[in-house]
Formats: sequence, structure tokens, C-alpha cells
Amino acid sequence: MMNRRKLMLTFASAFVALAVIVVPAIADELFGTITKVDADAKKITVVEKETDKEIEVTITNDTEYVTKKGNVKVDFEKVAKNIEKAKEKGNKGINVQITHEKGVASKITPAKKKEAPKDAPKAN
Repeated sequence: MMNRRKLMLTFASAFVALAVIVVPAIADELFGTITKVDADAKKITVVEKETDKEIEVTITNDTEYVTKKGNVKVDFEKVAKNIEKAKEKGNKGINVQITHEKGVASKITPAKKKEAPKDAPKAN
């Protein structure tokens, strides 16, 4: 009787561990540039990095925007302002990594800027 309990406990533990590992892997990751924001519809348009295809991603109240200070809710006004600033600098928009499932974003992480090597000479 005791051996069956141990066996069932082992199987149950293995199942839970597998579920914890596999479930986050189901979510897709999208690398691209946010080019448009529709605050009324709670959607952003992202141009995919590899294919240059426009993809609409829905934002929910649970969607997190990763900042240096931590995770916050998506502020459409700030994102729109940041897109305008990026366009003024000659970029298409904000480079991001979006974790989503079926077009609904769960996490948006801005891409880190590449730093110039410290030994490289500065242009005058």
C-alpha cells in the first residue's frame, strides 16, 4: 500500500513540474517595432523584425510593460509619445519583445540599446 502512494506522489509531482515548465513555453515571442497605438481598441501594431509584416496585438489590463523600475501597466499615451520621439530620431518606432498568446500580449519588453564600445573613438 505504501509503495503505491509513493509511486502516485512521484507521478503527480512529475506532472506538476512538467506543467510548470511547458505552460510558459506555449506563449509566443514576437520581436519587432511598435509603429502604431490604438488606445480606444487597446491594440498596438508591431512590424515583425524578420518579415516586416504588420501584426496587431491586443493589450489587456493584465499586460505588463517592463521598465527599469519594474513591471507596470501599459500607458498608451507614453507609448505613443515614445513612438513619436523614435520617429523624430529617424527610427520606425519602439523596438520591443512581446510575449503573447493568440495575439493577446502578456508582457512587453523594450529592446536594450546597443552601447558603443568604450575603446571606440568618438566622432567629432
